[in-house]
Amino acid sequence: MTKKIFIGQSNTGLAIELSAKMANRHGLIAGATGTGKTITMQGLAEGFSDLGVPVFLVDVKGDVSGISQAGKPHPKVAERVELMHLDDFKFQAFSTTCWDIFGQQGHPVRTTISDMGPLLLSRLLNLNDTQEGVLSLVFRVADDNGWLLLDLKDLRAMLKFVSDNAKDFRSLYGNVSAASVGAIQRRLISLEDQGGNNLFAEPVLNLDDLIQTDEQGRGIINLLAADTLINSPQLYSTFLLWLMSELFEQLPEVGDPDKPKLVLFFDEAHLMFKNAPDVLLDKVEQVVRLIRSKGVGIYFVSQNPTDIPDTILGQLGNRIQHALRAYTARDQKAVKAAAQTFRPNPDLDTQQVITELGVGEALVSLLDENGTPSVVQRTMIKPPKSQIGPISVQQRQDLISSSLVAGVYEQLVDRESAYEILAKRAEQQKSEVIPKTKPKRKSTSTRQSPFEAFLSSAMRSLGNQIGRKLSRGLLGSLLSGK
Repeated sequence: MTKKIFIGQSNTGLAIELSAKMANRHGLIAGATGTGKTITMQGLAEGFSDLGVPVFLVDVKGDVSGISQAGKPHPKVAERVELMHLDDFKFQAFSTTCWDIFGQQGHPVRTTISDMGPLLLSRLLNLNDTQEGVLSLVFRVADDNGWLLLDLKDLRAMLKFVSDNAKDFRSLYGNVSAASVGAIQRRLISLEDQGGNNLFAEPVLNLDDLIQTDEQGRGIINLLAADTLINSPQLYSTFLLWLMSELFEQLPEVGDPDKPKLVLFFDEAHLMFKNAPDVLLDKVEQVVRLIRSKGVGIYFVSQNPTDIPDTILGQLGNRIQHALRAYTARDQKAVKAAAQTFRPNPDLDTQQVITELGVGEALVSLLDENGTPSVVQRTMIKPPKSQIGPISVQQRQDLISSSLVAGVYEQLVDRESAYEILAKRAEQQKSEVIPKTKPKRKSTSTRQSPFEAFLSSAMRSLGNQIGRKLSRGLLGSLLSGK
């Protein structure tokens, strides 16, 4: 029998349930501020956890952290339970792991410059085409020579190295614009001010740590604290794109599973696509389309369906639409567009109902067992079993200290990479300078210049099949050499 997640109850008393088998066909939770999107997201996460499916959820306001604690009696919850005749309802806490890029409200989440790749890094730094070309050149030089770019100081060192040897690199890779190098260096300072140095370091996040169950077999809820991160929209959106692409690259194919292997909830999803270049959107569309074969379901949470590009919106088979406001002509157009995305219900005027929905109500259309969208239903969303609202600082610290990954990511590791290699080369070059007091004679030294050494190393790497070869995936992630 197919497992299902109870979402709510239609106005005709019909149980609205999400088939676990169709849950990796992705979904959308939309609606104006204050209409109940967060509660819906929390309830869905609980449902997946009960099925043994781990969840990664971006907690933009800190509200969803209450999922780690059992709920408490409340008049509104009691009223909803009675209206929906939920005789078996009981409060429950869910196993939760806290994460935070800044390492303050959870375990640190890190990646490396090499893992991020030039495409996503260019978006993060908001580079133009010329600057992106220079950055790609820098990555190519590092890759060909087998130099890892782990943190921001590695990237700065590579930028200086390429700039200093621009004339020599021109014949291999093309022109290196000094102005572009300078612009990238300035953007790196801005990124560091936003906390980018916290993201780019080691140890790197092991994706297997996100795919865990507790001793009862329930999926662990991974909460990314984003109340501070959201103030740096480029950093926020680029990290989510990186996570999605890394899961796609690393997880094996699972075909058509009975339930997802992992479910992602991306709040404020419009930031992932805002001002994104077409080439990046094309890659994201491809990842979203293919990642379901890896057993991963993605649920985008945003105020309006029109915030999501049509090519991606068309792949979101499970739709939960909370109320939208129609105060302006633009709002009315958005309401009409949202209504048209649903399979019509002859008993509902979908466009009219969208503006009339109360808090905790939604229009819902889910995929059936055959992958066909159900007719849209006006639905009363079930209340969560866990606490509504944020947890205390002490409760968060208790979660961090008792989690499965306690102590794994807290200590920084700084191994040899591009910065250290180039610093040693520069130091060696200084120590081997011939003193001016010695008589001039024809040199018979075979010592190579820094560029000659690089070129020899690069050619050996390219010519040797057992040498190190780095290749990049759809969004610029490394497939090897981590």
